[in-house]
Amino acid sequence: MAQDSQSAPAQSSVNSFSDFLASPQKMVECTENQLRSMSPLTLAYVGDAVYELFVRSRLLVPPQQVRIFHRQVVGHVRAEQQAGYLECLLPYLSDEEKDILRRARNAASGRKVRSSLRDYRQATALEALLGYLYLTDIQRLIEVLNYLPIAPEPLSVSSS
Repeated sequence: MAQDSQSAPAQSSVNSFSDFLASPQKMVECTENQLRSMSPLTLAYVGDAVYELFVRSRLLVPPQQVRIFHRQVVGHVRAEQQAGYLECLLPYLSDEEKDILRRARNAASGRKVRSSLRDYRQATALEALLGYLYLTDIQRLIEVLNYLPIAPEPLSVSSS
């Protein structure tokens, strides 16, 4: 069942992912100046890893073949899908978070991409936001991630 984008964050969040991120010490310590000097593409680089780990964690249960698991993960990490997820997050973001999105959309590299330039820029913006939140506010990162309607596809039952 897909989550309505206007509803509260999913309560059945990925506890193992949250526990991993909520360790007593931050994994990276950045000063405010260091954080401000990071390019949006650097934040997106970090956010890409955080996002993929979140998606993989969210799809772990029920157990399934790795090829099926991989297909589902790829479906969620495509630029087109990330652009759609960004749209569903917008009502929940602060002005500061929206400013990070704007900066990252404007900084997206000019390299050739498989998706439309718009989707690529939106995906870069989402990843930059996640990278920023990972470095500054883990609790907010988890809150934002839990708004995303990411769930495993139902297992198909084959009949003979």
